[in-house]
This record gives sequence, structure tokens and C-alpha cells, in this order.
Amino acid sequence: MDNARLAQGLHHHTAAFAAAVAGADPQARVPTCPEWPLRVLVGHIGQAHRWAAGIVGSGPSPVPDPVDADPGPPGEWSAWLRDGATALADAVAAAGDSPVWTFFGERPARFWLRRMLHDTTIHHADAALATGAPFAVEPDIAADAVTEWLELLSNPVTPSIKPEFAALRGAGQTLQLSPDTGPGWLITRTPDGVEWDRTTGPADVTMAAPISDLLLVFTRRLPASRITITGDRALADHWLAHTAA
Repeated sequence: MDNARLAQGLHHHTAAFAAAVAGADPQARVPTCPEWPLRVLVGHIGQAHRWAAGIVGSGPSPVPDPVDADPGPPGEWSAWLRDGATALADAVAAAGDSPVWTFFGERPARFWLRRMLHDTTIHHADAALATGAPFAVEPDIAADAVTEWLELLSNPVTPSIKPEFAALRGAGQTLQLSPDTGPGWLITRTPDGVEWDRTTGPADVTMAAPISDLLLVFTRRLPASRITITGDRALADHWLAHTAA
């Protein structure tokens, strides 16, 4: 997925997120982010885009607390959110292929465009679930979101950032993610961590669904009842219990 598509997706899902929260109660609880009212979810999105833009343009800074973000009055949320997405897309375009700081060492600036696209997409789903707004994600973006999440989970640095992910280590157990379009993902839990391939093959458990549902179950936004699970159900349940986006 090239930078133009990443930027297009970021703008689309930021605008759709803004539409999902328009006119909603700022203090309404977000079921899939139970510690946050809607206002904090909105603040997180705009804050994260600006934080990532700052990293690309100026270098690393401490991870901000979403509770401290001020999205302004609800009537100004849409413009504030769109401005943050534009700031990030413009910063990445200006940086080109320059390496920038990430949690995993220096990477091309597009790392933050991709990371924020997928973070925004999942939180767009959170907003839609909270307000009853419709949610849809394009198949290519949903598939890349699954791939990116597996890249993060399989990085050896990740357990030092989120120690709970160490529970995903195993003894060779395999999980197959089978979408309705495109190749699937074969995940292997090894003593050293998560390994995966973009392929289809026999596995201890298979989770099959339309790609959008598979993404939302995989990131624990929808219940597992929304997908078809065959094989070792306990293995699937353990995976889902120890992962979250």
C-alpha cells in the first residue's frame, strides 16, 4: 500500500470518525474503550495525529495522555480532527523516505502514516459502536491493518512495551485467519514469540469471516460469535483474550 493510499485512507476514516461522533453526548461511554468517554476518544485521535506529525517533523516526544487532549467544543470536533490528519499526511509527504523515530527503532516516516491510519480505523469502529453510526472499512485497508497488527505483535521489542503480549508465546500452536477475499494469515506461536506468514494452510484453529468482521474480532471490537471458528476453540479464545489494538 503506497503513501497516497495510506493518506487517502487516513483522511477517509478521520472524516467518517468525525461523522460518527457528530451530535453525540461527549460524556457517553465507549463500550469497546470502557475507561473513556466519547470526548476522550475524540481527543485521542486528534492528539495522536498531531503527536505523530511532530515525531516526523521534529523528533520523538513523550507519549501524550489522551485524557489531557482538548478537542474543543463538539461543534468544532470535525475541523479539529481533519486538521490533525492533514498535519500528519503533510509531514510524511515532506519527509519522504527519511528515517524517523519509532518504538521499534528508526523507520521510514510512512510508518506513522500507516500506524495512525489503522489506529484511526479501529477507533472509527469504536465511535460507531458507541453512537450507533454505520461502520465500513475497505478490504485493502482491513487486510493491511491485520498485517500491520501481526507485524507489531511479532516484533521482539513489543513485549517490553506491553508485557501482556508475552502470553502469546507458545510451543508451535498455529492459527489460521481466513478472510473472504485475498490470502489468509498463518500464525505460529513459538517459545520466542509470534511468527506469521501471509498464506493459507492447515492449522490447529481457523477463524474465518468477511475481512472487516475478521479485523474487528481480531482487534476485539466484535465478539467471536461474529466469525466461524473451527478446530481448537480454546486456542482461539486464549489468543483473543491476550490481544487488543
